[in-house]
Amino acid sequence: MSKLDLTDLALLDALTKTGAVSATAEVLGLSQPSVSIRLGKLRTHFNDPLFVRTSKGMEPTPRASALLPTVQAALALFSGLEGQASDFDPGTSDRTFRICMTNTGQMVILSRLLNHLSQVAPRVRIDIKDLDSDTPRQLESGEADLAMGFTLNMQAGFHQQKLFSEYYVCLVRTGHPRIKHKLSDAQFLEERHVSVLTSGTAHWMLDKAIEDAGITRDIAVWVPSFLALEEILAKTDLLALAPIHLARLISANGSVKFLDVPFALPSYPVRQYWHERYHKDAACRWLRSIVADIFRD
Repeated sequence: MSKLDLTDLALLDALTKTGAVSATAEVLGLSQPSVSIRLGKLRTHFNDPLFVRTSKGMEPTPRASALLPTVQAALALFSGLEGQASDFDPGTSDRTFRICMTNTGQMVILSRLLNHLSQVAPRVRIDIKDLDSDTPRQLESGEADLAMGFTLNMQAGFHQQKLFSEYYVCLVRTGHPRIKHKLSDAQFLEERHVSVLTSGTAHWMLDKAIEDAGITRDIAVWVPSFLALEEILAKTDLLALAPIHLARLISANGSVKFLDVPFALPSYPVRQYWHERYHKDAACRWLRSIVADIFRD
């Protein structure tokens, strides 16, 4: 490590205050692996452990304690610079933001975001890209400004923020001849299902959880997205598993309803992701704050 940046300084300050890598990651908006990697590079740079594990948590070494006043002074200086007026004006900007998300995200997230933007940034435009294996490269290169969804593919150099939690429910048509107000284990096994196979989402985790529970679904049809699911379910006796936020949308007109799954399935977080290169970009910071505010409510 030939040079230090502000994130390195902030890491030293935050880890001194929190005494934990996990809490430091939360403060900085980084993943725990990213914090661990940076800490390792800092240890090499200063040729000192900097922080060691004790019964009270991660405690600074004398070397780290000696560095702290200088680190905090530098952070205070740059904090003053960051406090100056932003060069991004959402009320007049016609910038196009490029966001990676799944088709599920487009159904659940996009309309809420667009409605909010129409009020606070009426000339801003949104270009949606698929959330896939190429997303990290696009975020790093600037071809995409933001990604939203569930993924474990982001490595060091990426920031993330949780937006909301998802869990799976079972969708079935309202007039189903055998399933009324509750779904039993036997019904789940005896009925035929629609299986949605989409990339970049939590479906692989769903499949593993079903397998771990010893459940075998009788699949009648595999489809590549949730887009036609309401039409299929409303006109057949098939069942389908779907994330709760999407299930609420699909069941809104009353032809389809959702029921609890009769065995345990894991929940998972939906997050927004961005690359460290654009962490301080005024326009990108504004967009991330808008997204976070929408789902905080």
